[in-house]
Amino acid sequence: MIRTPGIERMAQPDPIAGEEEEVDRSLRPRRLEDFVGQDGVKSQLAVFIEAARARGEPLDHVLLAGPPGLGKTSLAQIIANELDATFISTSGPALERKADVAAFLSALEPGSVFFVDEIHRLPRALEETFYPAMEDRQLPITVGAGAGARVVTLDLQPFTLIGATTRAGLLTTPLRDRFGVTHRLDHYAPPELAEIVVRSAGILGIGIDRAGALAIATRSRGTPRVANRLLRRARDFAEVRGAGRIDATGAGEALDLLEVDAEGLDRLDREILRAICEKFGGGPVGLSTLAIAVAEEADTIEDVYEPYLLQRGLLQRTPRGRIATAAAYAHLGLKAPRPAGERLF
Repeated sequence: MIRTPGIERMAQPDPIAGEEEEVDRSLRPRRLEDFVGQDGVKSQLAVFIEAARARGEPLDHVLLAGPPGLGKTSLAQIIANELDATFISTSGPALERKADVAAFLSALEPGSVFFVDEIHRLPRALEETFYPAMEDRQLPITVGAGAGARVVTLDLQPFTLIGATTRAGLLTTPLRDRFGVTHRLDHYAPPELAEIVVRSAGILGIGIDRAGALAIATRSRGTPRVANRLLRRARDFAEVRGAGRIDATGAGEALDLLEVDAEGLDRLDREILRAICEKFGGGPVGLSTLAIAVAEEADTIEDVYEPYLLQRGLLQRTPRGRIATAAAYAHLGLKAPRPAGERLF
């Protein structure tokens, strides 16, 4: 592996993964008017962007929070496009040393948009490097070591930092307070996702009717990234086993083949619920224990799977652990246990 500041490059890249990423990028909207949903966020950003352009100033620093796949990266790129600014991207875990941060910040062109994904995973020791850069556009650098060390301050070009996070609660207060614009993205309603599916189908060159788009949208967990992924698989099904066009029946058959049920739950979702119901008597069960039971990382369960299960009322979080609800038992076709204290006669 060849390492450069903020970037990792594999010596032998996966061509299939690269193709999927390229398709994902092609489906992303380029302008605010093309971005479907999140109307409140869009209207506010439109005002802030227009005001910044009118004053000839960079947009204030922006924090975008919300579950994965809702369009935080797309919005960051749209902001750069609307500002006609250079877009530079990295991620919190990729920044390991102060020199990595300094290399990015000192190379920014005037008005650039600097995007840091998963900013809550930024090492705490590096946060202080961002404070003077965000507030005063200055970058203190220590030159030398020991008694002869001295601090040299570099002046930075005006820039906009956009941070994206799936766990805003993990951001420290000093860092969070330095963002002048903060938005949280919410899950999408099925009609909004259907509109996204129709738009993406047009880009992919696959025919789809409204019923087919809505069938995909209702099983997409309220997430555009999931909707686009299911659309690509439904396209494969339509081209191989269908008539080359996606309708409600074809979409349903394709999603059944993918083991995505009518509620949008996939195989691992059901495994999580089934483990709680069958192995642990409905709970409570701790996250680490549950992760071992389903052979999945605890962070993945907490960040990717739990939010939708909570949203659908299939799971509860308690101080003692996770508990399956009566709706979870009904969804799995299982008989819910008798409530504690209920009389047997």
